[in-house]
Amino acid sequence: MKRITAIILLTIVACLHAMTLKAALGDWKIYMSYHDIQQIEETGNILFVRASNSLYMYNKNDGSIHTFDKTHGLNDVYIELIGWNSHAKQLVAVYDNSNIDLIDMNGNVYNINELYQKDMTDDKKVNSITMSDRYAYLATNFGAVKIDLSRKEISESYILKKEIARIGLDNTYIYAKAKDNSVYQALLTDNLIDKNNWKITTNYPSSIFNVDMSAYDNNIELVKTLNPGGPINNNLGYLKLYDGTLFACEGLVGTSVPAYVQTLTKDDWYIYSNEGITDVTGVSFQNAVCLDVNKSGGKTRVIVGARNGIYEYIDGEFTNFWHNTNSLIEPYNGKSKEYQLMLGVQLDKEGNLYAVNSQAPTKSLLKMDLAGNWYDLAKKELIANDGKSLQYMMNMMTDSRGYIWFINTHWENQGVFCYDLVNDKIVHAITDMVNQDGVSITSVLHSVSEDRNHNIWVGTNSGCFVIEESQIGNSNPQIIQVKVPRNDGTNLADYLMQDVNVNCITIDGGNRKWFGTSGNGIIVVSNDNFEQVYHFTKENSKLLSNIVLNICIDDNTGEVFIATDKGLCSYMSDTTSPSETMEKNQVYAYPNPVTPEYTGLITVVGLSFNADVKILSTNGKVIAEGKSSGGSFTWDGKDKNGERVASGVYMVATAAADGSKGTVCKIVVVR
Repeated sequence: MKRITAIILLTIVACLHAMTLKAALGDWKIYMSYHDIQQIEETGNILFVRASNSLYMYNKNDGSIHTFDKTHGLNDVYIELIGWNSHAKQLVAVYDNSNIDLIDMNGNVYNINELYQKDMTDDKKVNSITMSDRYAYLATNFGAVKIDLSRKEISESYILKKEIARIGLDNTYIYAKAKDNSVYQALLTDNLIDKNNWKITTNYPSSIFNVDMSAYDNNIELVKTLNPGGPINNNLGYLKLYDGTLFACEGLVGTSVPAYVQTLTKDDWYIYSNEGITDVTGVSFQNAVCLDVNKSGGKTRVIVGARNGIYEYIDGEFTNFWHNTNSLIEPYNGKSKEYQLMLGVQLDKEGNLYAVNSQAPTKSLLKMDLAGNWYDLAKKELIANDGKSLQYMMNMMTDSRGYIWFINTHWENQGVFCYDLVNDKIVHAITDMVNQDGVSITSVLHSVSEDRNHNIWVGTNSGCFVIEESQIGNSNPQIIQVKVPRNDGTNLADYLMQDVNVNCITIDGGNRKWFGTSGNGIIVVSNDNFEQVYHFTKENSKLLSNIVLNICIDDNTGEVFIATDKGLCSYMSDTTSPSETMEKNQVYAYPNPVTPEYTGLITVVGLSFNADVKILSTNGKVIAEGKSSGGSFTWDGKDKNGERVASGVYMVATAAADGSKGTVCKIVVVR
């Protein structure tokens, strides 16, 4: 017994390195912004702050900050209103979809979702909160709602068929001020549910609709000094991983908010300053649509494609801006400073920049070398019927062959394009989508990506299409929709992701496809495309929204970063990038040791693709076995009978798919 204990202790020490900074499999993280201060509610030494439509709590006594999100208590995203009820000692938080959370001073959260789930034709938007005794009155676009905070329930709803801006109360009457400034009045003793008991009045207390701003006014200067962390805003629609750091920018055209480049490294955010850029460039820095990153002279170089030109940062400092006066870039009408659409940028291995110039009179594809020289690579395939370049060329991607792919996502001239930069030619200009039954599919294109078998995937508003590796380089390549058997005995098959609006496609280390959709969350499909592995929605997971704009996967850790229209979150997946060869010092498991309270999956990493894995007891008995997913294998800590294994040291024996190069690591289990 002493010998076994000693072995366990020695193995614990040997495995401690595998524990550090490893998130548990299946964990979600949320990266909300808390920058733009909107509301402050105060109770004693506690401040509740709504900022950037998120929420945090500040304790004046000890200076602590507690942020709330879907992984820390909240039941939804994007808070539009908060209000403190001193009688019930609860904060009311109302979301943009009319979902409601109640939060107490200890940070406990209780959800009231009846209004959110109510099926009604009237607009349920909540415009303000008024407190009276233990009740919260919500003014809505259909009337009002009364919440009994002590019972944590909606006690009454008043369907007034008017857009009510604010509720006011005195000892006798309740008043409802509509957005058109008409005021309705009813006796508190009346049946307020009956619309006929509400009468228009011009006789009401002049201050009845006043809003108490004292908590905000008394604390705003203090709150401005606080730093809850997170990004500067939630406009993170374009993601790029480089050297362990996540780079993000807006990713959209048409918004009016200032653009930012933001980076995330091990939970630490760094915001590239945009102060003074407009003074230098003479144009507003808005709509940073895309970016690319490389190292130049040991420094990090970031190139940003935007609505009005191309921006360059070196080690986080703004250094250059290229537009029509100092480059070959052209405005869409030949003269507009604000619309020089550079919506796709890509750096090659030498650091040369390739960019597409949309809606330009003569230019379409441009190159800038490291010396700053510009080259016109205009191609006839990129010219629209009006003689200008295509309307919205974007989502540039370099494949394993060195080809640059991009799409035109305008409703006219939809197309997938492949550019051979070595031979300076368009290899493919694919404008017709036809399924395997020969039916032409009219689609709006959204994205293009490459899987680990070197096939090219295209996401559209009507599903996904594939250009198989054997077709790339052919004069007339076939682009197909993948058919998936139903396996119901009918010998019938359906098209993969048929009629699903696919915004983006990202491939993980196990060659699984992560489809980010517009309205259906994330759908993950197996390596062979036949099995749905996951389907994450905002309803069944911590995903912030079912509208997914971009997905980026850290192949070294398995963390999946997800950009939504409500902000950024991540999921710790069970797949990492496979290793070319398995080395003993690179194959390890975590968590390790497995402590008594841990009930999650144990992950082995550093494996080759499709490796055989066996979990063995010290006497060589096979406890569990399977295949790696990418470079990872997961074990639930149970034997083949579904029973949790006893304390001890377990061996992980691995072998490559061809049976060669076996390696071993150890897992310590403590019960």
